[in-house]
Amino acid sequence: MAKSKAIVKVDRIQQRILLIRGVKVMVDADLAEAYGVPTRRLNEQVRRNKDRFPDDFMFQLTTEEKAEVVANCDHLEKLKFSKALPLVFTEHGAIMAASVLNSPKAVEVSVFVVRAFVQLRETIAGHKELARKIAKLERKLGDHDEQIMVLVEAIKQLMDPKPPPKTRRIGFHTD
Repeated sequence: MAKSKAIVKVDRIQQRILLIRGVKVMVDADLAEAYGVPTRRLNEQVRRNKDRFPDDFMFQLTTEEKAEVVANCDHLEKLKFSKALPLVFTEHGAIMAASVLNSPKAVEVSVFVVRAFVQLRETIAGHKELARKIAKLERKLGDHDEQIMVLVEAIKQLMDPKPPPKTRRIGFHTD
């Protein structure tokens, strides 16, 4: 029973992981919800511990990025009316946020957050491997297609031989 509960949590968290600036991140509102604290409290603890959150752990969205996130994520529609630009956390930033919140639920859920990031990374790696194999197969088939077309042309030429060109007879002719 505990295993299915964990799977549900990981799947739910995994749905909240976004790709922004080429980095997999979670928006502060989603992370705060997962950790069972208000977004305000999460951001407050992050500001108090700014030295624990370098740029590769957390960054603030631009106005354009915020608009795109709101447009693409229905559950974040309430951000549309917020004046503040949301913070987003990478996998390491999410773990650090759990440590600065220092609540039992945050520590417990941080395990599920890490598992969600890991599963997503494994899924993406699997897709890259599959894409690489397909590309290799396409290249191989492309070479075969060219070779098959050369063979087909040769067979067509053998089936429909052109009559030999007429040669002119040497000498005087009477037709």
